[in-house]
Amino acid sequence: MCGIIGYTGPLMAKEILLEGLAQLEYRGYDSAGIALLADEGGAALNAGGAASTFSADSGVWPAALSGAGAMTAAEALGDTAHPTATGVRRRPTASHAGPSPITVIKKTGKVKGLRAYCGSLPVDGHCGIGHTRWATHGGVTDANAHPHQAGEITLIHNGIIENYQELIDTFHLQGKLLSQTDTEVAAWVLDALVREEVGDIAKAIARLLALIRGSYGFCILYASRPGEIYAVRNVSPLVASYTPSGALVASDLTAIIPYSRSYFVVPENALVRLTPYRIDVTGPEGDPITPEMLEVNWNVDAAMKNGYPHYMLKEIHEQPRAMENTILPRLDKGLPDFAQDGIPDAVFTGCERIHIIACGTAMHAGMVARSMYEPLLRIPVAVWVASEFRYEDPLVDGGTLAIVISQSGETIDTLAAMRLASEKGAATLSIVNVKGSTIARESDYAFYTHAGPEIAVASTKAYSVQLAALYLIGCRAAMLRGKYTPEEAKVFVTNLLDAIPAMEMMMGQKERIRGLTSHLIHEKDAFFIGRGLDYALSLEGALKLKEISYIHAEAHAAGELKHGTIALIAPLVPVVAIATQEHVFAKMISNIREVKARDAFVILVSKLSAPVGDGVANVRLSIPDLPDAFCVFPVVVFLQLLAYYAAVGKNLNVDQPRNLAKSVTVE
Repeated sequence: MCGIIGYTGPLMAKEILLEGLAQLEYRGYDSAGIALLADEGGAALNAGGAASTFSADSGVWPAALSGAGAMTAAEALGDTAHPTATGVRRRPTASHAGPSPITVIKKTGKVKGLRAYCGSLPVDGHCGIGHTRWATHGGVTDANAHPHQAGEITLIHNGIIENYQELIDTFHLQGKLLSQTDTEVAAWVLDALVREEVGDIAKAIARLLALIRGSYGFCILYASRPGEIYAVRNVSPLVASYTPSGALVASDLTAIIPYSRSYFVVPENALVRLTPYRIDVTGPEGDPITPEMLEVNWNVDAAMKNGYPHYMLKEIHEQPRAMENTILPRLDKGLPDFAQDGIPDAVFTGCERIHIIACGTAMHAGMVARSMYEPLLRIPVAVWVASEFRYEDPLVDGGTLAIVISQSGETIDTLAAMRLASEKGAATLSIVNVKGSTIARESDYAFYTHAGPEIAVASTKAYSVQLAALYLIGCRAAMLRGKYTPEEAKVFVTNLLDAIPAMEMMMGQKERIRGLTSHLIHEKDAFFIGRGLDYALSLEGALKLKEISYIHAEAHAAGELKHGTIALIAPLVPVVAIATQEHVFAKMISNIREVKARDAFVILVSKLSAPVGDGVANVRLSIPDLPDAFCVFPVVVFLQLLAYYAAVGKNLNVDQPRNLAKSVTVE
């Protein structure tokens, strides 16, 4: 959710901030804004001498600022750039006393609208912060957009401050607030605290954090310390990087990867001070911290569309390579081996039960795994919606293995559930895509998928590699627990690898799948049915369709239709029937006939050799003849393409569906 970008250095900041916000659009947002520290002698002040805020409905216009543009930010700001390079301007040293020289420009809508608005204002500087907001407290208005200002404090915030009303009362903020947000409350509290601390911003921030309950990722400008950005976080992700051409902080690597491949994850509750010349990190007690430096392991091109009309379609096509990148490095003589991951065998041999904990698409991957694990391993396996796990008093002890799944590694509900499982004695194994993420660092063991950046909000390749990881884990556990011989495990791995060309074959049918949506896009409702693994897969198919095409979609175990849902089956209502499991195939055909008898429009997905009689379905799509457990991989490609082309057919924003965010960092 919400995006953060900050820059301080010799380059002009405005374009860097706007480019960074554009890279963060995929996270989901409804408004955007930037704050710029003006150069000495060029402060943008209104007639009364107060700090200026420019928004589409404010009616306030800026005074002229100095600061002609430098070279393109992406050209000048990088690991090889140098502050004295031709065309790169240095920020003049400045001291400040009196009114804030920080200018805020913010606007509802997309970043391109903010960029156009900024283009009409002669405002720039060498230090600034930017934000894309996904509304939590207060509606979608210019006033509620970030950044927020209070006295000498300007800040942006990801997360939720749970006790904001208490802070309003304690600090007597009634009548001061211009917005409905919890973030502005934090700005006013910090302004009061920094005055109490006689300008010691570090002590004031520490006091603020002690008062706040909730999650946060703050980036703060303090007018009395021009050129400096202060960053701190609890749960909400932040990464930072220093280059010879300045320092950057962001909520996501995609905003800083054009400028540096080296970065560090901001430690929780540590204070980061970014200056044009260095980055300092201190712990809660003021002790210096040397953060672990990490390197981006994917190319900048991986975050670009590369000729595809949408990121989602590109990422669907990237699934075979992502599968190979996740599976092949973990094979030794044809068998799963997790030595490079540092996951000991005792994790799998010592557990008496497994809890799989995740949200959304990742949870659906867990449901597929449960359908495979329980009959294979013969131990109890439960799948939990992470947001429910810690409120259900789950049965967890030292004999529990908690497998937590999160693409970003920052999903707050999943993180909280993992912490609870760990407190109760469970071993925790995370499946994540982002190196150094909070869940990866806090889990006992981390299994990194290698999907590369996933930009579209609707998850595609992240889901496939999560399944691949879960399948490898299941195979390794079965072998260690005596349920598979090494020869049987090798057959399992061979079948898993054979699923990759089957996925590619399904992509070859994309034009036919596109044609199927000609009926779908004119309907308000759709249903997905299946049994066993196919039911778990149906849940993901329904989610994909509803989240990007806005067609109401439900998934049901096929045998449950007659227990109420069949009342909704009307003529021409689309029903996507997935029937790849041979042991329940005849039952599935009976269930399909039940909806077909009520004139539903049935799209059947089955194996090529499956015996399907005439009149069972309106349309049949065939997948290669794989063993039952591995059919999920080509079928999920079909489901992704079906949703994608339905959204395209309705002329919707495929990559950024309304109201959704890529990384969910609030409860």
